[in-house]
Amino acid sequence: MKQKEFIIPFSGLRQGKHKFEYTINVQFFEAFGYEEFNGADIALEVFLMKSGTMLEFEMKARGFVNVDCDLTSEPFDQPISASLDLVVKFGEEFNDEDDEILVLPHGEHQVNISQYVYEMLVLAVPQKRVHPGVLDGTLESEALKKLDELRPKTEKENIKENDPRWDELKKLLTDK
Repeated sequence: MKQKEFIIPFSGLRQGKHKFEYTINVQFFEAFGYEEFNGADIALEVFLMKSGTMLEFEMKARGFVNVDCDLTSEPFDQPISASLDLVVKFGEEFNDEDDEILVLPHGEHQVNISQYVYEMLVLAVPQKRVHPGVLDGTLESEALKKLDELRPKTEKENIKENDPRWDELKKLLTDK
């Protein structure tokens, strides 16, 4: 699955630093079969430092993905920021086993960074997704009301009158 805009043809570029800018939306993630985001608006900057023997990519992303809250199922915009450094070297055969070093065969003239961008952004989203309104108490929803009803009572509410059998045992602890 190749997304053409993320294929960077480096063979025609002069040595030195180059900058590429992208706006990533939810269709980018859907192309990878990832459908956990309701929406996305992410600005991605890719800096490429080309030298005679290798390519160095520095990727920086900022924006948000719209996700459903794990507690209330309410959608909200989760801010994300991420960065990734990738070194591209040239060798006998293609090798992408290392997360930070990609080996392309000699003679290649372009590199596709879409898989690296995808992984960087998905990993930037927190595992637990909680609506900011839940954290500051401003969100009102049926799910939150139900969770509050089902919350365990505090210890003081659970403790009933003292059981006299335990009182005798507690005396043993103090009679030393």
